[in-house]
Amino acid sequence: MTVKLFEPFTLRNIELANRIVVAPMCQYSAVDGEPQPWHYQHYGAMAVSWPGLTVIEATGVLPEGRISDSCLGLWDDVTEAAMADLVATLKSYAPGAIGLQLNHAGRKGGFTKPWMSTVPATPHWKVWAPSAIPFSDGSLTPQALDETEMERIKAAFVTAVGRADRIGIDVIELHSAHGYLLHQFLSPLSNQRNDAYGGSLENRMRFPLEVVRAARAALPENRPLGIRISATDWTDGGLTLDESVEYAKRLKDAELDFICVSSGGNVPDAKIPTGPGYQVHLSQRIRKEVGIATRTVGMIANPQQAEDILQAGDADMIALARGFMDDPRWPMHAAEALGAKIAYPSQYLRAAPIIWPGAKLARPKE
Repeated sequence: MTVKLFEPFTLRNIELANRIVVAPMCQYSAVDGEPQPWHYQHYGAMAVSWPGLTVIEATGVLPEGRISDSCLGLWDDVTEAAMADLVATLKSYAPGAIGLQLNHAGRKGGFTKPWMSTVPATPHWKVWAPSAIPFSDGSLTPQALDETEMERIKAAFVTAVGRADRIGIDVIELHSAHGYLLHQFLSPLSNQRNDAYGGSLENRMRFPLEVVRAARAALPENRPLGIRISATDWTDGGLTLDESVEYAKRLKDAELDFICVSSGGNVPDAKIPTGPGYQVHLSQRIRKEVGIATRTVGMIANPQQAEDILQAGDADMIALARGFMDDPRWPMHAAEALGAKIAYPSQYLRAAPIIWPGAKLARPKE
């Protein structure tokens, strides 16, 4: 049996060398939306180890669309030039594809860096959301979006998609998960509108699907476009997996190429049953019932675990976040564990197990 984790996977004109993905991870280290030296080392350290795709973290399509004032942005020529330099640097030595996640934080905007304060949010800017419902006690009460503001946000997504394509991003991903704006529209917990954008699932999907269709139309036919969703809120009265299956069907109809299936994030008190691979069943159901490529994520750190998920047909790609933070050489170590071959950067060949006997001593025992 071949090692599926290291089989190529094609998204339109982009062939990923393998099924391993560096998940987008907020670093809260940007200045005025621009990447800093931290971002270069953070992404460089992981991308050089040959994941099939490295996804740059949630990037605001508007200044007030950022999660914090230390998050990346792509809303003007200055932020585009700064992001272009990061992308060009990564592509100069990273063998895999480079992705970018585009986001509007909605009512979860204006937060402080997570390690700096226990205060949920600070009033850096006006916060917008589907309804005037704060994320949590102590966080800002957002202003309900009117259709004029919704059109402005949609246009910002379209412009950011164009900028991402122009600077050479291989795979663009829209953020519709973890309690940010597009997810807020989908969930009855955060969307209590009484117009055409609230109430029924059909109405709650309306704005996210408008953004998706506009983004797809703004891209060349051969450019892959995907999305990350929270398949369930894990809370009574919230977004359900059944509803997310219907959403996924509409996303496929809108010609998206993949769905990264995550969960939660829309309310602070959700009871999430975390554990190894706790979100895999969500990906499995969407992949089976919708017939769209899926990426699964969440406490997948063991190479054999990742391989088993793919062999079972529960997902097409495996994303790691904290697993890569812990071990930036995860693809190399996974190849060793599964008996697959993977190219090492020439500069690191002398540390490869076929050359350096100390490699086995350096690996932690299971």
